[in-house]
Amino acid sequence: MSQNDLLKQLVIDKDARQDSGSGRSWVYVGGAAAVVLVAALAWWALAGGSKATVVSTATAIDASKLSTQASVLDATGYITARRLATVSAKVTGKVREVLIEEGMRVEEGQVLATLDDTDANAQLALSQAQLDQARSAQAEIDAQLRQAEADLKRQQDLSQRGLTAASALDGARASAETLRARRVSAERSVRVAQEGLAIARVQVDNTIIRAPFAGVVVAKAAQPGEMISPLSAGGGFTRTGVGTIVDMDSLEVQVDVNEAFIGRVQPQQPVEATLNAYPDWRIPGSVIAIIPTADRSRATVKVRIALDAKDPRIVPDMGVRVAFLERKDAAAPPPVQLKGVLVPESAVRREGERAHVFVYDQASARRVDVELGTTQGALRQITRGLAPGDQVILDPPADLTAGAAVTTDAAP
Repeated sequence: MSQNDLLKQLVIDKDARQDSGSGRSWVYVGGAAAVVLVAALAWWALAGGSKATVVSTATAIDASKLSTQASVLDATGYITARRLATVSAKVTGKVREVLIEEGMRVEEGQVLATLDDTDANAQLALSQAQLDQARSAQAEIDAQLRQAEADLKRQQDLSQRGLTAASALDGARASAETLRARRVSAERSVRVAQEGLAIARVQVDNTIIRAPFAGVVVAKAAQPGEMISPLSAGGGFTRTGVGTIVDMDSLEVQVDVNEAFIGRVQPQQPVEATLNAYPDWRIPGSVIAIIPTADRSRATVKVRIALDAKDPRIVPDMGVRVAFLERKDAAAPPPVQLKGVLVPESAVRREGERAHVFVYDQASARRVDVELGTTQGALRQITRGLAPGDQVILDPPADLTAGAAVTTDAAP
């Protein structure tokens, strides 16, 4: 083929060009439709076409906070106070002022409230006047007695010289003895008046209500203007106290132990208490005493337990779980301190010699390779790979993979 023939083949046919442009237009339309279809499929998948797996989770526990000492018995009970008092006045009266509020710490002898002392002060003033009167009467008798004793002395001198009659001497002697008797009576009247004054002062002091011991006010029961009485009035309009004080240093635990297992409990036995409000806080303690009586209806025996910790988080009537521990043998080595964390055994998945768990991390499953330690009941010690507080997935499905979307129900 010549060079001219080749050049002719390079000429563009206009009709053919128009046909090619029409074909490319259909290609563009088809591509746009494919893009829309892919976007629709992606939206369908995100909107519900592929649902996340629902899983249960548990929190990894710091193993160092757990005791390895074996428990021989578990029981439940409450925090109680050995020193608790509802403070009232010794007398019935109207409240004038209340100086306490719930949560306030008070010292022994601190004034908590005062009563109206108008009547008590009036009685005090009357007793003081009676004492003054008795002392004045005694002073008058003392003056008369001195005069009578002087007259008796003169009559005795005159009688010795025969210058007076015997009757005059006898009269002077009788007058002096009478005044001596009246003086004794006056002294007793003064003492009675002094005792009355002391009682009146006590009545005034009884209108001031003081703390019987140091503690914390847990209840405020009266307001100014109300009547209080040390005795119950029965009608419901008279308070029996102004408030309740608890000595926080006297807090202890009381638990009811089934009488079938009371033989496992001994005085001074170590225990480990856990407050329901703080399940991760284990408080060491020991048995104070086993109350030597049983509850016939419940078949239980009450046990008193002392807590080694003094903490403001411990308050009366809190629920508590107590684990009675084995006695420590002095010759035995100290218990081994656990390391790492503890997770439920159901969270661990094994692959031959290796093990891993899935961690719930921002609505997805994250695979973590771990090293296993010892078994602690239903828990497994993880020595490497997890940190305290990690949320591990329990009973992970067989098809669960790393990065899969998951949602969690309530942690067990």
